[in-house]
Amino acid sequence: MKLFTKNELIEQIRAICNSGWYKSVKKTIDTRNDGAVGNTLEHLLGIEENNLPIPNAGEWELKGQRKGSSSLITLKHIEPSPTAAKIVSNILLPLYGWPHAKAGTKYPIGEMSFRSTTSATTFTNRGFKIIVDRSTKKIRFVFDSLMADRTDPVVSGWLSFVKKKIGFGSIIPEPYWGFDDLQYAVGSKITNCFYVIADRKIENHHEFFKYESLFLLSGFSFERFLQSIEDGNVLIDFDARTGHNHGTKFRLRQGHWPNLYDFVEKAI
Repeated sequence: MKLFTKNELIEQIRAICNSGWYKSVKKTIDTRNDGAVGNTLEHLLGIEENNLPIPNAGEWELKGQRKGSSSLITLKHIEPSPTAAKIVSNILLPLYGWPHAKAGTKYPIGEMSFRSTTSATTFTNRGFKIIVDRSTKKIRFVFDSLMADRTDPVVSGWLSFVKKKIGFGSIIPEPYWGFDDLQYAVGSKITNCFYVIADRKIENHHEFFKYESLFLLSGFSFERFLQSIEDGNVLIDFDARTGHNHGTKFRLRQGHWPNLYDFVEKAI
């Protein structure tokens, strides 16, 4: 594989931007967090996924988004501490979970679910929230039954289940992510970033992209990352069911990639 300088790679992407529409390498036709924008660009560049052909490429990630999309971008899968407790499968799912929507059809009748896209700015309708605790240097995942939407009969019924199972106190042990571990896990993956934005259209039930912009983002800032959590632009997404834990993810709202970096350069 030929290696390019950073400027040479920018010129390759510029040529792609100037050459019209390209068929997505994926069969998705919606705006799910499927990586199709970045994967298609990598295909056009003739490179393997996340293997940018520049010296020290391990320091750079290629990320893409559809213009105007509101979907979330996964930054990193990171399970909460204390990891030995297996918080999701041993505590959140059995004690705070609820019947899976497809229990009894696609899954067994007793299939349970724990899915929560959780922010630091507001409680979910079931009373979950994340807190950036700078005094203890932790991101904490907390539960407050008083903040749950008791006017919703589904949530009200679920609260009765939680009260019977475990009560309305704090989650024990409380799930958290330590700042030091988090800074390494996230920062080492997205230290610097080629960030592309593409327009999209659907033709014959397939998605096409037209690449329009490229930003060079460098100097990942953990302080900016924490601030983005506090602002509600980085969320924590639990997605588990009885038969499988799909992983706990830190996810970013579209359009906020530049907020994570000290240096932002619009290259195209």
